[in-house]
Amino acid sequence: DIIPQPLLDQYLSMTDPARAQTVDTEIAKHCAYSLPGVALTLGRQNWHCLKDTYETLASDVQWKVRRTLAFSIHELAVILGDQLTAADLVPIFNGFLKDLDEVRIGVLKHLYDFLKLLHADKRREYLYQLQEFVVTDNSRNWRFRYELAEQLILILELYNPNDVYDYLRHIALTLCSDKVSEVRWISFRLVGAILQKFYANSANALGLNFINELIVRFRHCSKWVGRQAFAFICQVG
Repeated sequence: DIIPQPLLDQYLSMTDPARAQTVDTEIAKHCAYSLPGVALTLGRQNWHCLKDTYETLASDVQWKVRRTLAFSIHELAVILGDQLTAADLVPIFNGFLKDLDEVRIGVLKHLYDFLKLLHADKRREYLYQLQEFVVTDNSRNWRFRYELAEQLILILELYNPNDVYDYLRHIALTLCSDKVSEVRWISFRLVGAILQKFYANSANALGLNFINELIVRFRHCSKWVGRQAFAFICQVG
């Protein structure tokens, strides 16, 4: 009753490999691009009409199709709600995390937007995987690491101080020693945000341990760039 059945059937048929080969090789990408709009129109109660099509697109051999879905998966999660997201989108999301950098950047740019929609216990599972974002297919892809630091500043609010200390602290320290200055700059802001997180939550012991670690690693660094990093961290802190 929402949209004419022939129109929906026509849309769902766009993922047919034969159609892509004979009609338009870009048709799957266009289908992926418009999927959140179709899902919004149909409503979450009719998600079952689109579920198979979405899974087909998510495993498409063309990385541009998967990339398009990766950039919009957080929007689809809002449309579907937490239960459907946990059941149907989280497995797709996990697959994108292990994909090519061109696809991973899609989920990375909206990592906070997606994680905040998950229940706390499900969200906690990703603490182990955030470290993997530091490693990229191409080490010269510094914008990837820059985006990670930016997202982590937002993500801090989703985790308790102990989780931040045990998992996110290590990533921040690694990024502070990045070869690219732009990545280091944003990482100094991340370190400042972590310290604020500790003291705002009365986790003074964690804050003090982290400060001591910063002193050892940067203040007493044999290279000037490390000592400079410490000065900048003090400035943002």
